[in-house]
Amino acid sequence: VQLQASGGGLVQAGDSLRLSCTASGRTFSDYALGWFRQAPGKEREFVAAISRSGLATHYATSMRERLTISRDDAKTTVYLQLDGLKPEDTAVYFCAAKRSSYNANYYFRVDYQYDAWGQGTLVTVSS
Repeated sequence: VQLQASGGGLVQAGDSLRLSCTASGRTFSDYALGWFRQAPGKEREFVAAISRSGLATHYATSMRERLTISRDDAKTTVYLQLDGLKPEDTAVYFCAAKRSSYNANYYFRVDYQYDAWGQGTLVTVSS
């Protein structure tokens, strides 16, 4: 599967953004999906994950209240809604896909579990 992320940009603290990641090439509903981010000089970190069914989600504890992950299988797209953005949210955000035969309500939180990655979209939050 190929992934294309979009929706990043330069925003002010407190603003919201919705990132999108559109997939092509394989059956989208076979994949659990996730978002990760990498800030300058830091390691990549988990942000959010959603199961194949879309019924189970998981968020980074530090950001839980400000995130919403969702998927639209008809549009083969996964979304990440970011609210109340802070300067420390500045990072490149990556979407990832994991083809899974597990329970449809299973999600993945670790980057090495994922099979495919998008190119990333830059989010810059000014204070």
